[in-house]
Amino acid sequence: MNAIHFIREYIRHPRSVGAVMPSSRQLAKQIATPIFFDRASCIIEYGAGTGVFTQELIKNKRPDTLLIVIESNESFYKTLQSKYGHLEQVHVIHGSAEHVARYMKQYHVSKVDYVVSGLPFTSLPAALSSLILGQTAEVLGQEGKFITFQYSKVKHNFFRTFFGDIQIKKVHYNVPPAYVFTCSL
Repeated sequence: MNAIHFIREYIRHPRSVGAVMPSSRQLAKQIATPIFFDRASCIIEYGAGTGVFTQELIKNKRPDTLLIVIESNESFYKTLQSKYGHLEQVHVIHGSAEHVARYMKQYHVSKVDYVVSGLPFTSLPAALSSLILGQTAEVLGQEGKFITFQYSKVKHNFFRTFFGDIQIKKVHYNVPPAYVFTCSL
């Protein structure tokens, strides 16, 4: 069901969905690897899609860790809200990552430890990508980490304009294989 739903949304919105298939569990595990769940008080997820990363974050986070999931695609949002909206300390928002500071205020968040992203920066408009990454760097500050994946390293230098330290790990068990970028100031 997830794959069919995902493919349908890709056909409807290829620029914002950015992938034909949902991410693999192996990619989700690699996305979660840099996170110190025992110390995280707030994690934000951008572009959750059908919730592959969301599930991994929920499985590993402490019960008191706040997870804010931001999804702009209405169909994906409804799926995520149905799956996770009832959980304590999990808030699913139908909106855009460019408004992350607004959502932080809404939920009285002063510090974000990690931002996990499934956004397709290669296909998003450059101005929107810059706005999102600028906001992300600002809300994370010196101690936070931005963790995202891309299907190529083409955006590496673009990410470097916002984050000085970037670690890259390739995940072969994904269709197609992907690169996980762990970024900090």
